[in-house]
Amino acid sequence: MSILHKIKAYLYDNTLTKDNPNDFIARTASERSLSVKQICEAAASRGGADVSASAMEHATELFLKEMAYQLCDGFSVNTGYFTASTTIRGVFDSPSETFNKDKHSIIFQFNQGEKLRAEIPNIEVNILGVAESSAVILQVTDVKSGSVNDLLTPGRNLKIVGSKIKVAGENSSVGIYFVDVATQERTKVEPSDIVTNNPSELMVVIPALAAGTYNLEVVTQFSKNSAFLKEPRVALLDKLLTVE
Repeated sequence: MSILHKIKAYLYDNTLTKDNPNDFIARTASERSLSVKQICEAAASRGGADVSASAMEHATELFLKEMAYQLCDGFSVNTGYFTASTTIRGVFDSPSETFNKDKHSIIFQFNQGEKLRAEIPNIEVNILGVAESSAVILQVTDVKSGSVNDLLTPGRNLKIVGSKIKVAGENSSVGIYFVDVATQERTKVEPSDIVTNNPSELMVVIPALAAGTYNLEVVTQFSKNSAFLKEPRVALLDKLLTVE
């Protein structure tokens, strides 16, 4: 089977395993995040669609809106390319206990489908070597919902796993920030709300963020040596986080 696609990736220290200090994980060097509009324009320009980009975008938005409606009514969805379902998180302490938004949550789960898995043999992975020695955020987990790299629950804990992300230094910019994608407003986590502060793991209390989409940044002067870095470095999670 011919190779149709190529993915570039860098290697990073595997901070999730403790028994082998010499292993690595690969992280894709993502070019950018594509919107529905951009995907439809690309399909139309390369001949992958027999309708205009605007017509394709309109139909896609209608489909996604209806899919969300059906998921909210408890239906599962199987498009062939991905499956989606509605899941309730949290423990019910008795058979008569009802749903309580303070201790239970609803999340939508997506998984790859057969048609998408069938494309994997068409992908060539090019490992570019070990990434430059800098701070990196590999994964975040919203402890309340269990959501990974997706949802945020204000007032509850967020576990941040990465490399060289310990918050340290005297520069005023050092800290953990949630940046509103729409307004670019930066909300800094209070130092007293940083529960765990290690080079490979942070645990913080999520600030009182308004509903919206956010980038997560860790700004630090941490160094494995005793001295701080001269200038702060920024670790940016390559996924968008959402407050519903």
